[in-house]
Amino acid sequence: MTSDEGNSFLRQRRTVLAGLAGALLLPRMASAFEVPEVPRLIDHDYAKARKRFHTKLLQKGPAPDKYEPLDAPPEGDKIFYRSGYGGELELVAWVSKYKRGSKPKPGVLFLHGGNAMGLGHWVLLKAYVDAGFVVMMPSLRGENGQMGNFSGFYDEVDDVLSAADRLQHLPGVDGDRLFVAGHSIGGTLTMLAAMSTHKFRAAAPISGNPDAFRFFNRYPQDIRFDDSNAHEFEVRSALCYAKSFKCPVRVVHGTEEAHFNDRAGLLASRARSGGVRIETDTVTGNHTSALPAEIEQSIKFFHGVAA
Repeated sequence: MTSDEGNSFLRQRRTVLAGLAGALLLPRMASAFEVPEVPRLIDHDYAKARKRFHTKLLQKGPAPDKYEPLDAPPEGDKIFYRSGYGGELELVAWVSKYKRGSKPKPGVLFLHGGNAMGLGHWVLLKAYVDAGFVVMMPSLRGENGQMGNFSGFYDEVDDVLSAADRLQHLPGVDGDRLFVAGHSIGGTLTMLAAMSTHKFRAAAPISGNPDAFRFFNRYPQDIRFDDSNAHEFEVRSALCYAKSFKCPVRVVHGTEEAHFNDRAGLLASRARSGGVRIETDTVTGNHTSALPAEIEQSIKFFHGVAA
């Protein structure tokens, strides 16, 4: 697939991926839950909160996006990893082809945008490979016709952590130099994953929404959980657990995504109050056009942290 084809594919992705940049600029859809002006800050550790809390799904089923087959991508291999209770879910991941050398390579776990994985996401990741990383992109529960129930930013975090464990133990990968990045929905999951484990050396969420109240107010059709319980939104909001990041973080979005400015700034100020090393920045462009430059900046950030 050429770069033009990859860009064309991305433009055809679901509105969540390509249209999130305008999500908060359009009239809000009616929703049954109350959207706080500023979600509260919770001092409890997010990883511990996840051990105590189980989301209550009122509707069970697959992820909402249309999808394509998960055949191995160009310059990549199709592998599997297990997640869920007792490893009941066998899920597909793509990993870049690489040769084992005398020195293990650092790894990047990249979390795709939208609620389905496709080649349009994969073609963007060559920059990580060229920079010397082994790249793994996992599909998540309920995506692309796979097992599991879509929960929207919660149980999927378990999949991300399981995928990280799989990447960490691949032959020739340096388990002590593991990084996580993601775009859009994957950016949100990047934040939540970086709060859930010490596995990652650094995290680079790109155009991720740290406020689940805002996100689901725009996309109420994606709610599968009990929306009468405000805590269901809080455990999906990095903004509420901003002090829980367990590695350095670089939060970035496009200059044409100004609706992210206030939440990115608040996330950073809350995180810094908890001693987190966090950077925020913008890159010229919109939700998709800024992505190549944002990926390049994440590479520089990862190299700087690992130096």
